Amino acid sequence: MNSETNKTNQYSQIRAMLALTKASLTALFRNPSAVVFNILFPLIFIIVFGFISGGSFTIDLAIDSSSDKNNPVIESLSQIKTINIVKDKSDEEIKKELSKGRIDGLIKVTKNPSGNPEFVAELKTTSASPERGALLKMLMAQVIDKQNLAKNSGSSSFAELKEQIVEGRKFKTIDFILPGQLGFSLLSAGVFGTAFIFISLRQTLVIKRFFATPVKKINIIIGECLSRLTFSMMSSIIIIAIGALFFGFTLVNGFATFVNMLILSAIALVVFLGFGFVVSGIAKNESSVPAIANLITLPQFLLAGTFFPISNFPEWLQPVSKALPLTYLNQSLREISFEGATILDVLPDIAILLAWGVIVYAIAVKVFKWE
Repeated sequence: MNSETNKTNQYSQIRAMLALTKASLTALFRNPSAVVFNILFPLIFIIVFGFISGGSFTIDLAIDSSSDKNNPVIESLSQIKTINIVKDKSDEEIKKELSKGRIDGLIKVTKNPSGNPEFVAELKTTSASPERGALLKMLMAQVIDKQNLAKNSGSSSFAELKEQIVEGRKFKTIDFILPGQLGFSLLSAGVFGTAFIFISLRQTLVIKRFFATPVKKINIIIGECLSRLTFSMMSSIIIIAIGALFFGFTLVNGFATFVNMLILSAIALVVFLGFGFVVSGIAKNESSVPAIANLITLPQFLLAGTFFPISNFPEWLQPVSKALPLTYLNQSLREISFEGATILDVLPDIAILLAWGVIVYAIAVKVFKWE
């Protein structure tokens, strides 16, 4: 008898939780701000950057660590405005970024043992950006021709140019921007969405009405979380699909990459929901939510590699960027989408996200209020 009663209670609890999920999800779709903030806002950035992708004429050129860096060839190249000399990267990083098309060329100038020509300039370009590689080769040829003319010696020339093309996949602007916008969309949904809904439920006394029913508190939370998760996964599907279909966003392993991105997004959202619980516990009313929530979201929006690589920031600021949870979500999404990583490959980043989750939920337990 007791067993049957327990089964009935369990069944009714599940039905109640699912009913709460459905009601909350319906409310989300009827809320214009939720649709704008979670879908349209990220899409606007994706569309803008999608259309301007490839508009830059800067050529990123790295110098091999074993190269003669004081050579007139390199000095002349560094004075060309179109060329940006890449610094502060190891040979391994340069090799990796060259294959992705993030760096357009790698140059190595060495003394020629035979003495004729005096130097050998070895240029590596990538098939990921053939146009820039061709332009870089042309600029280098012009520089070497000028040096040969300046040498004005019939017996030997100044330098010889050798080229090698490295196989690579083009890393487009959209391949960087879309994961960042997807990550920020999930962060915003977790923080703002959760904080606003629970404060609203408290102020309208809906939670008190829930207490008059047999629904357990944990099922109220799970129901709201499931609705957020469902809505955010639908938003993620739309964002990724539009990026891939209309702007050539790279899903290197197709559907498998797509699924891995959604799994990672779901894990991250669960962590970010914890921030929302903390904000809803601290905020006195709905008007105080934006100020508190922006303290969490704005630094991550600016510093977590949403628009620019964190390597572009000053060195003193990079440790701050590397401490933010959104950094690891953005980084993992890019590794999955462009490099073909799986969930198992990004476990170190997921571990950091989960560590943040443990900290945030521990705080949420202390500050969250039902009434």
